[in-house]
Amino acid sequence: MRLIALTAAAFVAASPLFARCGGTFSGFVAGLKEEAVSRGHDASTVDAFFRTVRQDQKVLNADRAQGVFQKPFIDFSRHLISRNRIDKGRRMAERHAGIFDRIEAEYGVSRGVLLAFWAFETDYGGYQGNFNTLDALVTLSHDCRRPELFRPQVFAALELYARGAFDPATTTGAWAGEIGMVQMLPTDILENGVDANGDGQVSLKTSVPDALVSGGKMLSHLGWRAGEPWLQEVDVPGGMDWTQSGLDVQKSVSEWQALGVAARDGALASGDMMASLILPQGHKGPAFLAYPNFRVYFEWNQSFTYVVTAAYFATRLEGAPVYDAGNPDPGLSGPQMKELQRKLAARGYDVGGIDGILGAGTRAAVQAEQARLGLPADAWPTPELLGRL
Repeated sequence: MRLIALTAAAFVAASPLFARCGGTFSGFVAGLKEEAVSRGHDASTVDAFFRTVRQDQKVLNADRAQGVFQKPFIDFSRHLISRNRIDKGRRMAERHAGIFDRIEAEYGVSRGVLLAFWAFETDYGGYQGNFNTLDALVTLSHDCRRPELFRPQVFAALELYARGAFDPATTTGAWAGEIGMVQMLPTDILENGVDANGDGQVSLKTSVPDALVSGGKMLSHLGWRAGEPWLQEVDVPGGMDWTQSGLDVQKSVSEWQALGVAARDGALASGDMMASLILPQGHKGPAFLAYPNFRVYFEWNQSFTYVVTAAYFATRLEGAPVYDAGNPDPGLSGPQMKELQRKLAARGYDVGGIDGILGAGTRAAVQAEQARLGLPADAWPTPELLGRL
């Protein structure tokens, strides 16, 4: 599930002379090889790196079959968070306490955060994927759906190969090219890979210290603020102005308290810390304050539902109670969500693709239309909203 966001503009600037995607696969690979040589790589090294590459239809199938992200937060979180994962996570925290102490001391990343990623990405290292990594990266670069995400990863993998840290024939991982226990892409490994056990290698697939410390360094590199919270469940008064919810609105904790927002368990963060109120399933469902560190999660994964679930699970692993599910209004089915997105797009809103996923663009559009129509503007799409549109 680990995907970083690279802008198309940055991709084009980095690769102005060669075909971006499409065409025959062999011709595309030839273009990659030509570009690699132009970047200064030895031709024989480039030939050896690409010698075994092939197009993998299973990768394309996986890329187009991400229906799990259409689930609403409550269903999605219950699907991913099990008693076994919680219990095992706490055992792992005890078993590797020294590693987590080191990560907290060096990078300020709390252990629950990495434990949650470790659990969701690979079931604590138990299943790391069996897709050939180079095949996956080149296949997705050739495909014209999101080449700007994957083409830079091919050249990062080539750099790892040149350093003796990547075998194009045998390196395997997830369908989207992520490698190791916490699923890091080649650029992540180049920038943040750490030989934490001192054996002279960065072994993200077999070394727990290497994988976790590298993950901690990556989160720090992405902007994690040491020692600060990331997400906290809250109680919210029923008569609140729901247009104030969503990641686009930030207020100090003191301001939220003045509006009646209170911690459901424990105490809120310091009064001057900024936070956003997020309502994954509307004002009748769970409510959370999202602190600045929460936004770093989106550098790991672009799915709002995944991010909220991972951030919440991290708090559960550190002792937070089960969230209050409330009684949310019924949501939309996949086909209904696509119909809603088409209607919103026709009204000029940027909802991304018509994919049935309640992403950031769709949420913002839903909230705007709810406010226009006099409905509770909590960004949770309902059959009533669909009917009103």
